[in-house]
Amino acid sequence: MTDPLLTELHELALEAARRAGVLLRDGRPDDLAVAQTKSSAVDVVTEMDIAAEKLITGFLAEHRPHDGLLGEEGAATPGTTGVRWVIDPLDGTVNYLYGLPTWSVSIAAERDGETVVGVVEIPMRGETFHATLGGGARLGDRTLAVRPAPDLSQALVATGFGYVQERRDHQAQVARELLPQVRDIRRAGSAAVDLCDVAAGRLDAYYERGLNPWDLAAGDLIAREAGARTGGRPGEPPSGELALVAPEGLFGTLQGFLERAGAWHD
Repeated sequence: MTDPLLTELHELALEAARRAGVLLRDGRPDDLAVAQTKSSAVDVVTEMDIAAEKLITGFLAEHRPHDGLLGEEGAATPGTTGVRWVIDPLDGTVNYLYGLPTWSVSIAAERDGETVVGVVEIPMRGETFHATLGGGARLGDRTLAVRPAPDLSQALVATGFGYVQERRDHQAQVARELLPQVRDIRRAGSAAVDLCDVAAGRLDAYYERGLNPWDLAAGDLIAREAGARTGGRPGEPPSGELALVAPEGLFGTLQGFLERAGAWHD
């Protein structure tokens, strides 16, 4: 990595994610309280979620006070440097609430609108996924590469479900149609973790409707730098309509299926 700015952003993202991961792992109370609700009673925002975002934004503001911020828990400032941080302080909130290990801290840095750094910290696995634009993706010190593309019938595909009933009903219908066409379907509960697991070759593909920029930013870069193709509907980038990641030889087949199944609408 020869770009001094990317080096700085990468190091800051790693340290901020590490600190937030320690806070969340070690500070989780046994009687975890719910601070507020999101789109329904199922999707909870915990006090620790809010505390982790404050830790991250405070750390970044200390080192780069003029950068922009976009965070899941309300941080939104435009900045003046051309750099914006996109932060999900706790991806997999319900897993965290229930004491399941699949949750993560996701931090990405954009430069002039393009994601250039991504870090996903998974404390309960002891794993740190990270990438820089053009610099490859790594798990710790290990360089990552996606699995060779299988036939759709042999693909292990991950997905996720929203918390509004109408959306869940249609997502379940899409999954019901997809299941006979693939090896199997997984639902882990953290988009950032699923994206990283595709990058690490632990999954063949992942798709979901309803993601936000902070869900996608870091993991999307990590997956692309590991050799995956990412997108949404045909000819479009990943978005809240649909996000899909898979090796090149599987991507088009799965995208076509999802388009026909209407995975991009409720």
